[in-house]
Formats: sequence, C-alpha cells, structure tokens
Amino acid sequence: MFPGLPRLLSAACPLAPFCLTALAGAAPVPPAAPSPADVLVLANARDPESLALARHYLAVRGVPAANLVALALPVEETISRAQFTAELWEPLTDWLRAGQWVDLLPMEGRDAVGRRRHAPQGHRIGALVVCRGVPLKVAPDEALLAAEATPKLRAEFRTNQAAVDAELSLLAWPVAPLAGFTPNALFNRDRPGPAELQRVVRVSRLDGPSAESARALLDSAVAAERHGLAGRALVDLAQRGKVGDPWLATAARELAARDFEVLLDEAPATFTPAARADATAVYFGWYTGAIDGPFHLPGFRFAPGAIALHIFSYSAATLRDPENGWTAPLVARGVAATVGNVYEPYLELTHRPDLLLRRLLAGATWAEAVFQSLPALGWQAVALGDPLYRPFATSLDAQLAADSTLPGELRDHARLRRVRELLRLGRGPEAERLLEQAREEARDAAVAVWAARREVAAGRAAAALTWLLAAPAGEAGGAPGWALRAEHAGMLAAAGRPEAAVPRWVALLGEPTLPAGLRRVWLPRAIEAATAAGETAAAERWRAEWAALPPGN
Repeated sequence: MFPGLPRLLSAACPLAPFCLTALAGAAPVPPAAPSPADVLVLANARDPESLALARHYLAVRGVPAANLVALALPVEETISRAQFTAELWEPLTDWLRAGQWVDLLPMEGRDAVGRRRHAPQGHRIGALVVCRGVPLKVAPDEALLAAEATPKLRAEFRTNQAAVDAELSLLAWPVAPLAGFTPNALFNRDRPGPAELQRVVRVSRLDGPSAESARALLDSAVAAERHGLAGRALVDLAQRGKVGDPWLATAARELAARDFEVLLDEAPATFTPAARADATAVYFGWYTGAIDGPFHLPGFRFAPGAIALHIFSYSAATLRDPENGWTAPLVARGVAATVGNVYEPYLELTHRPDLLLRRLLAGATWAEAVFQSLPALGWQAVALGDPLYRPFATSLDAQLAADSTLPGELRDHARLRRVRELLRLGRGPEAERLLEQAREEARDAAVAVWAARREVAAGRAAAALTWLLAAPAGEAGGAPGWALRAEHAGMLAAAGRPEAAVPRWVALLGEPTLPAGLRRVWLPRAIEAATAAGETAAAERWRAEWAALPPGN
C-alpha cells in the first residue's frame, strides 16, 4: 500500500460521474437512513448456512421475507469475472428489476464481459446485506484487461480485480468500466441528496471465519443498541507520514471530546501485547499485515458492539481464516462492525476512520457511515456488520439509568465517562459523588486505576493509594483484563505497598494461558515487588521462572 497518492481524487479522472439528467422526475430514491422495509438480503441458495443466516437477519430486524434474494452461487470466496457476471450480477439485476427495486432502462448490447447495458433511473434499496456464502472477491482477468481501453488509467489502477460487494454497490450505475474505480457520490456527504442516493447501493456483509461469528455480528450489534456502546477506545498511530496518521489522530480527539477513555499509541510499532485492552469498544489502527498486540492474546474478546478497523492492504483477503489479516480475526474476536480490503486499495481509497467515526457519533447507521467514509466504488473495500446498526443511538443517560441492561463491567466505564464529562463541565462535586458510587460497585480495578492516576497527577499520593487498596482484585475477565491487573499491581508497588501488590502478581502470573512474552514483561516487576515486600520465596521462584523462559519471548 502506498503511503499516499497526493491529489488523487481532485485530479481529472476518466471515470467521472455520468450525467444526472436521466435521474429527473419520479425516479425511486432510497431513504437517507435505511430501515428494515427497504433492506434486501442476499444469500447463496447452495449454502444452507448462508440461507439460515439470511433468515436469522430477517427475523431479528423485521425485514419482510419477500426481501430475501437467494441465488445459486459458487461456494468459493474468489470467483472469475465471467462467473460474477453470469451467476451473480445478471440474475441479481433481473430480480431487482422485476421487483422494481431498481429502475433500469434497457439499452442495446452488452459490455466486454457480457453485462447488459442499461440506463439507470434510480433505485429504492436502503441497504443490501450480503450473507456468508456469497463470494467475496473477483479475480483479476488479464485477457479481459488487455481488451479494454485503459490508457488514461494510472498504472496502479489498471486492474479489474475487485471486491464483490464493491461491484454490487454499482448496481444502479450505468455499466461501469471493469478496470479501476468509480468515485463514490456519497463520500464525505453528511446530507446526500436524491441524485447521490440514487446512484449508490450501500452494501454491508455478515461474514466471518465461521457461521457463528457471522451471526454474532448481528447479535452483538442488536445487544449494543439495547444498552449502548460502552468501554474504552484504542487508537494506534504508525508515524507513516501525512496521510493515515492524521485520520487516526482526529478520531482519537473526537472520542476524547465525547469523554471516552482513549489509549493513544504514537510509537511507530503497533500496540504491544502488554497494552491495556480491557473493555475495548473502539479500535482504530495501522500498519501490520496480521492481527497482533493484545488482540492476539489467547481468548481475547472485544466489548459487545465494538467497532474496529486496521488499515492494511489485503486485510480482508480472506474471511475464512481467524488468523489471516485483520478483518476476519477482528470478527472472530467479537467486533460488531469492521472494514477491510480484499486486494491492494492504495491508502487514499480506503475507508476514512475519522469520517466513519464522525458519522457514527452523530447517530448514523453503519450503512450511512461506511459509504460516507469511502472514496471509491467498484474497487477493493468490504464492510462487515449490520447496515442498520447504530452504535451510539443509546445515550449515556440511558446507559446509566436504573433499568439499563448494560453489563456491570461496562457500567463502570459508562460511569467513568460521565465523571469525565462532569469534570469537563466544571461540575466537580457531582463528579466526585458519582466516582464514589462507581468505587462501591466496581467489578474490577478499572475505576480505581483511573481515579488513582488522576490523584497522582494532582500530587495526592495518599488519596491514590486509598483507591488502589480498595479496588477489587479483578481476577476474572481473561486476556482483556491482564494488563489492567498488571497496572494495578505495579501502581500499588510504586505507591509503597509492595506487600499488597504481591498477591495480585501471584494471581496474574498463575494464569495458565498467560503467554511467555507477557511473563517476560511482568516477571521483573513481580520480582521487584516481592523483594521489597520481603517475600523471598516468591521472588526466588519468579527468578527461576524468568531464567527458564526461552529467549526471544
């Protein structure tokens, strides 16, 4: 992936939008925000799991049964351009025309790959849900490319490989060139008009390494809508130049302005496995080829409803392998919505995380946010998640209400978010009262660690220690909570209470699945605490374990 393509979208482009005069009159227009009645669901009739997933979506979201499109499709993730045209594009176009979902004026002839030519007059598809089992990407066809007239295309765009979903977003477009991309009429448009909405079909996919993980995309989104998205945000810069990093830095500022706790990594490397990733509700980062850091720890899970993306070429080259790239692994670890690229997209044609987040924070659906953050159609991008998902539809007030269904550990983070809001607004006494309530009902050490850091920053070491000593041990929670427990133990030792830290190190280092790499990071701190506390036996045992660790872990 090139670090940047300056002025790419402002330069003259041979794929300029077509004339809009044909769209005048009573042409159908999809709603700005999709609703169940105008959502279509595409499944593979040859795949029982694909059909089951589609019917589950219909039932959960109240989508009419007549909106299910079941086509007999190849079962492979990668198909040829000829297969895409004959088995998916043409049958789907026929179905849409027959059901008056798209208004297509037939024209004479076919294009080089056999697609019938037509003049679109508009469409009424709020969103198209593509279910697991529908092919993911269209393979490059060099022979077809050689037959096309592509001299005006830059060399890097002279390819006809593409994401299936990206091609389907052009169902209401005139027969688009097979090579290169088509500029997205919805890009960076907060209030797109009828002309823009009529030209783009918003597509999102329910897919993943297993049928269960694909189904969980929907179930997690629905659960998060009930109680609201809550937790922490992790944003990982890569120091790779003027494109990419500013998008992520803007997203971090937006989250902090909404009073989320944001862990911002400004080092060139990605987050280390020892980074705190408990209750991760939002993750934006780049730039490694495969999932790593705390997200790769055994048993790691994101918070319900989590939104995550990692910018990288080929991040969604396959959705079948839970360890390949980033998109499928994120789904396997419980995110509700993510994006990726099936082939090389080039940086400026990927989803913009700052624009995606801005629209979601404003209350938009996933479908709206995805397509307002994507510069190019007919290219390499794929979005995974329920297009109707509104992660920020539930207010913080509702999350903190007595009848809230927010899980207890996430309620702690919602309360901390409100505390930060009150402090920002100058309402200190209210913030302190809520913080005390959070302390009394805390499920783990997250509240205490946050409050203790605040006290230390204000020079109140004794108050910080009080918080740390009163915190729950927090031995439950698995991999996402390991770094929090290490931070808690380390802060106790630093505050002059190593004897209180040692039992917490004993519990953490006793985790049977704790990787050797984390043991190498945390054993020296445990040894230091045990030595300071006079716990000679523990210190010697940990020294022996340290010495026995294999090198390089």
